Amino acid sequence: FFANHITTVASRYNGKVASWDVVNEALEEDGSMRKSIFLNKLGPDYVVEAFRLAQKASPNAELYYNDYNNEQPNKRAGCIALIKKIQAAGVRIDGVGIQGHWHTGKLQLKDIEESIIEYAALGLKVMITELDLEVLPRNFQGADVNNRVASNPSLNPFVNGIPDSVLNQQAKDYENLFKLFSKHQDKIVRVTFWGVSDGQSWLNNWPVRGRTNYPLLFDRSYNPKPAYNAIM
Repeated sequence: FFANHITTVASRYNGKVASWDVVNEALEEDGSMRKSIFLNKLGPDYVVEAFRLAQKASPNAELYYNDYNNEQPNKRAGCIALIKKIQAAGVRIDGVGIQGHWHTGKLQLKDIEESIIEYAALGLKVMITELDLEVLPRNFQGADVNNRVASNPSLNPFVNGIPDSVLNQQAKDYENLFKLFSKHQDKIVRVTFWGVSDGQSWLNNWPVRGRTNYPLLFDRSYNPKPAYNAIM
């Protein structure tokens, strides 16, 4: 099924799709392989084989690995080891996606910059693939959708609106991020936001269901926020 799926889909759209996210979120936070059904059923070489199959079925498309928290040192090291394993097998990988699910007021710009530099040093293109800056409290980083937290009023403080101070901090963080991206524009080929307006964001329901979050550049009425103006 694994080989048939990749071959069927990638060959069907050969010449029509510019790039594939071949494997997504295959690593644990410590950089080891995630204990997924793919690892359990196919073994530790399944990532290499996925890229090999995708390359064969769609030889003109760019092939990417994508993950969250892979700017953090331990997971980054695991990601680099995985990329080197693919390359050592003689299989093509063109780039890596860093999911930018970060938190307002807690940006780790040093880790982000080091990751951009280290991934590019492997001969890869770098993409920021799922950018948003959360403003609500939670006690862990990342984007593992299996993580859930029970609803609590203290975790949803901005139901009736968000203070200007928080919006301004978010704007400053977005500004600093894009200054960094601009600095490394020779390495970064794309920045993609994970949604357009705050009302659409997946963060309204994760990790706490029903929260009112504000992570994007446009508010719930599609008006530009201070973050939009800061970036522009």
